[in-house]
Order: sequence, then structure tokens, then C-alpha cells
Amino acid sequence: MHVPDGFLDAPTSVATGVVAAVGIGLALRGARRELDDRTAPLAGLVATFIFATQMLNFPIGAGTSGHLIGGALAAVLVGPATALLCMSVVFLVQCLLFADGGITALGTNIFLMGIVTVVVGWAVFRGLQMVLPQRVSSVPAAAAGAALVSVPVAALAFVGLYAVGGTVDIPLAGLTAAMLSVHALIGLGEAAITFLAVGSIVAVRPDLVYGARRVLATRSLVLRTAGR
Repeated sequence: MHVPDGFLDAPTSVATGVVAAVGIGLALRGARRELDDRTAPLAGLVATFIFATQMLNFPIGAGTSGHLIGGALAAVLVGPATALLCMSVVFLVQCLLFADGGITALGTNIFLMGIVTVVVGWAVFRGLQMVLPQRVSSVPAAAAGAALVSVPVAALAFVGLYAVGGTVDIPLAGLTAAMLSVHALIGLGEAAITFLAVGSIVAVRPDLVYGARRVLATRSLVLRTAGR
């Protein structure tokens, strides 16, 4: 979903750049509440993992391939604010060193694959946590659902941006159908990777997973109450 230079006009690119800059500024403040001495190293590992997995493509048919975006995965592991910082670093490195997306489109890519996937992924994750059993084992399933939804929503967000500032006249109905059909399949792959990654960490160190903190706190409260 990396947007190259020239796909969107200058005003739209500038607007998404401003939104991305504001989002990163807010994330810098929010990350202070999410990280501590135990979990701070995990942020670097998450950024490295997402960078590495985004370099690997999996086929989705008709000569098309996809790769992990990772916004929902990062949000569940280290919190939404820290996740946006991790994603922004990944996109900056990809842009400058690997020409994935253009420099003028960096703000657009951070907005679409960073802000949108993180915010939507975290919202869906928290919503699923409210309806799923309050167990640590439910965290990977909720994370997978969040990843599944976040990818097509980001694709729709791109269609919205293109409707406002696209530089080539493309029928929006066809663009929407193409983006959703491809990214729905990518979302399935993202959900599987997210489920396995979160499940692996939860099985060993659930205390390091930001998305599991509420469940662990509830369980501890119940145990303390039962012990009285």
C-alpha cells in the first residue's frame, strides 16, 4: 500500500503530512504512559520485526502479492502511541533507503499505514476485548480480528484521499473494488501473522503485551478479592 510520489496532488500530500506530524507529536507524549523499563526494549524489537516482515511478500493470486502492514500488531504489543512511533520509523527508513513510497508521500504513508491501521486496529481490539472472555488466551484472537479489519479500512482511506486529490482520472468504483478485493486478502494474511506473533509472546510473557495488561489487572484483582 506504499503510495509513491505523484499519486496525490500537492495540497493532499501536504495535508496528510501535517496530520502525520501532529499524530507523531501526540504519540511522543502518549508513549511515555505506555512504556516502562521492562517494555521499552520491546518497542525496538517490534519496529525491527515489522520492518523485516514488510520485506517479505506473500502471493494473493492473479500475479498480486501482499505483505504485513503491522499497525494493529504493534498497537497490541506496545500500545497505540508507541506503535505509531514504531511504524513511522519503519516508513522513514523504507522511504530513504529502499525507495518504498516517495519522500513527498511519506506523510501519506504514515497516515494510511500508521495512523489509520493503528487507530482502527486498537479500537477494534478493545471492542473485541469487551465481548470476548476476559482471558489472556483471548488476546491473540482479538488482535487477529483487529488486523483483519484495519487493512481494508486503510485501503478505503486511500480511496478517499484519491477521490480528493488523485492526479489521474480513475473511476472510483473500480478503484474501490480493486483496493478492497486485494486488501481483504492481505488482511487475512495479516490476521494470521498477528495471531501467531501475539500468541507466541502471550504464551511466554503476557506481562510484556500492552493489550493484555487490562486482562491481567482484572485477573489479579479477582484473585486478591477471592483470597480475602
